Amino acid sequence: MERKTYTLNAQGRSLGRLAVEVALLLRGKQKGEFSLEKDAGDFVTVQNFSRVRFTGRKPQQKHYFRHSGYIGSLKATSLDKLFENRPQEVLRRAVWGMLPNNKLRTLQIKRLKVEL
Repeated sequence: MERKTYTLNAQGRSLGRLAVEVALLLRGKQKGEFSLEKDAGDFVTVQNFSRVRFTGRKPQQKHYFRHSGYIGSLKATSLDKLFENRPQEVLRRAVWGMLPNNKLRTLQIKRLKVEL
């Protein structure tokens, strides 16, 4: 199996549409030998991610949640705050939700690289 490296330009592109394309490349669905149980995806590098486009009022209304497991420890962070502090985490979380929930997901997400 040979893995290619794809470079995508995120300038002016919508976050969701970019994440769909990245998820398909990481899974290897464009290859002829694609199979659900094989990890045959490619490496993906996203450039100019700081110039990605958000539609509507998502930067103010979309929230990311985390919970430590203790009572009352639910924390919420808005999209614009997270994009300001850690922009690569925004794309990683969008792609993470589009990958299948199995053991291959952690291997596939490691092949994603985001450049600002």
